[in-house]
Formats: sequence, C-alpha cells, structure tokens
Amino acid sequence: MSDDVRHYRGRDPFTDDSLDLWVVGDRISREPVAGAPTVADDVWLIPGLVDAHNHVGIAPGLGVTVDQAREYARADARAGTLLIREVGSPLDTHPLDDDPSCPRFIRSGKHIARPKRYLRDYGIDLENPDDLADEVTRQARAGDGWVKIVGDWIDREVGDLAPLWTRTQLDAAVAAAHAEGARITAHVFGADALPDLIDAGVDCIEHGTGLTPDQLDQLVERSIALVPTMIQVENFLSIADGADRFPTYQANMRKLHQNAGDVFAAAREAGVTIFAGTDAGGFVEHGRIVDEIDALAAIGFGARDALAAACVGPRAWLGAGTLADGDRADFLVLDADPGVDLTTLRRPREIVCSGLTVV
Repeated sequence: MSDDVRHYRGRDPFTDDSLDLWVVGDRISREPVAGAPTVADDVWLIPGLVDAHNHVGIAPGLGVTVDQAREYARADARAGTLLIREVGSPLDTHPLDDDPSCPRFIRSGKHIARPKRYLRDYGIDLENPDDLADEVTRQARAGDGWVKIVGDWIDREVGDLAPLWTRTQLDAAVAAAHAEGARITAHVFGADALPDLIDAGVDCIEHGTGLTPDQLDQLVERSIALVPTMIQVENFLSIADGADRFPTYQANMRKLHQNAGDVFAAAREAGVTIFAGTDAGGFVEHGRIVDEIDALAAIGFGARDALAAACVGPRAWLGAGTLADGDRADFLVLDADPGVDLTTLRRPREIVCSGLTVV
C-alpha cells in the first residue's frame, strides 16, 4: 500500500455525521480502499479553510517574486487556509497551481483603478475611466472567474475618500464581467461609492465599513456578499495617523474604524452573506485566518457560524469542494469540535493540502 493512500475516521462539526475519508494521491475517496491504514480516528474533520480576500502576490515594497509568493501561500496553508480567493495581484500567481503544498487559488486578475487613486503599481491605472468595461473583460479573462475594481480611494483634490467611477461606467463594467461568466467585486472603505456599486449589481463588497442599514437590506435582497476583512480594519487608525495632510480623510478613517464593529454586527443581524477574508499582503501578515474567524465570532456569530463563514460557506459560494468523493484532498484534522471551541483550529492534529500533510 502506497504512503499516499490512508484513511481518516471522524465527525463533521456542521452536521454531526460520521465521516470516513480515504486519501488517494491528491484526491478524496468516500469509497473504502482496501488495506489503507487508519491514521486518525475519533477526530473532527473539516474542509480546508477559505481566505476570501488574500493577496499572495503583494507585500510591502512590491516586487514580489513567485518564490516569495510561494512562501506566503505555504504560510497560509500551515494556518489551515487551503483555498484562497486572490482579489488582485500585480504578480501572476498561476505557477503556484502546480505546487501541492500551496492552497488552491481562485483569482480576479489585477486591481482596476485610476491614476493616483490607489496604491501605486498594484494594478491597472485607467487613464480614461470610460475604458473600465474593456479592462474588466481583459481581467476576467486573466483570472479565474472574478474581477476586482477599486470602488473608492482618497481623492487628493477632495481630501477624502471618493468614488472612482460613474454609475454608467459601473453598469457597463458589471455587464462586461457577467458576459465573461465572471463575478465582480469592489474595494470600498467609505459611504459615497456604495449606492452606485450596489445599484449596478456588483457581486461582492470588500471591507464595506461605510454600509448603512438600508444598504444592508439591499445586499440581502440582491444576494451581494460582504467580506469585511475585520483584522485589516484594525489598521485604519494607523492609516489615519499617517494622513495629516488630509484632515477630513483622517477623521473619516477614524470614524469608519470606530463604527466598523457595529456595521458588521448589523450586517450579520440583517442576514447579509458574510465570508472571512484577512486581506493578507501589505499591512496584514499571511497565516491569520483564525484571527479573522475569531473577529467574526466577536461581532455575534456563534462559533459554528463563524467557522462556516471561513469554510463550507465560501466553498459553496466559490464552487469548491467540501469533502465529496473526488474532491481535492484539502482538510483539517482536529481533536475537538471547532464549532464549540474555535481554539482547536490553532492546534490541528494534521492539515492535509492536496493530499500532502503540511502540518
């Protein structure tokens, strides 16, 4: 019997059903494999965690190489993140798809912004904003089913966060993404860009600290997801501290930080579909998915619901496997029920990534 064939017996914390999984190479078999050794018994088994907002191709100072991105991705895998939605990267990380020690990726190509209206060299800067739809088409074809636009950023002439696009441009962009079979998501910190983005029909809001109660209801009605990146929002104060030249923006960022917990708690209460994302890369280190799960629990999610927001929920949303026969062998082996005790995620017995034991 080959070393890459083995058996795990445990329970599913979301259904309380018993689970028997056989790993055969990089795949799961739900059919018994004769002679496979049982390497774990009486454990809890969950699909690999999902970081729904991550940038392995970004780091402070930019210039990330594929080898550096590989190490960031492996750090995420060792923390239990075995599926990454990479929402914007200046680096093409597709070469990592052949590395079984890395998470699976679902990408959105490069950020789409305008000159001096986002972080320098992170993405595409459109000189003519009317070209947005054409660029969305290009990035949809470069990605894996997603496109990322920057919905708001500081406008130095205004001195505060302001929208980058008109409603007409957004309507065309959403239509272009959907025509390519892709979904479109938008970075938004403040309030002013949200009405047009929601009305245009984007599929997801990243951050969303400026959302109002009425807009939360619209997200529910329109099935627009929210990835709040709560551990990134913790950095809003340091961002504000470095913006003395723009006191209005500085005050706005501090207010957004102050109100973020209440906004996200209200989103949960309203029934908004919320997924965990760390915004790793740049200000946030890789490997912090459990910190984001804990942050979701702190705004009123029960432990099991917070776990679901970083596991089975985004996997269903992204069309990824959840331990079915033939799925990629990506799962965590835990000694306690993580739906009761989230701390068990920090001490996994084993993490299996594409059939390999990475922890």
